Amino acid sequence: QVQLVESGGGLVQTGGSLRLSCAASGFTFSSYTMGWFRQAPGKEREFVSAVTWGVTTTYYQDSVKGRFTISRDNAKNTVSLQMASLKPEDTAVYYCAATQRVYRGSLFDMKEYNYWGQGTQVTVSS
Repeated sequence: QVQLVESGGGLVQTGGSLRLSCAASGFTFSSYTMGWFRQAPGKEREFVSAVTWGVTTTYYQDSVKGRFTISRDNAKNTVSLQMASLKPEDTAVYYCAATQRVYRGSLFDMKEYNYWGQGTQVTVSS
């Protein structure tokens, strides 16, 4: 019933750009904060970015600030992550997720998210 499907992953060179998209269905998209997480080989899944529902606010992990941009299109039930100036350390599986939360702090925590996509691989070559 609930589905989040990521797309746009692939192989890119250091310094390059990539745009990830997530298509949502089965829930009231416009009433959910949407987030992006990533998991690199041998590492824990970590918060990347989020955009709230309602009065839209964006949040970013420090390491991606100024390089990544999150956006949402409620008419299309999609959230995107525009990634620029990519580095090898950005290599990971990127996951789209949804939560009803809007307050800062909770958005960094994986356990606050209700729904998850299957992930899309991003590989940045050096």
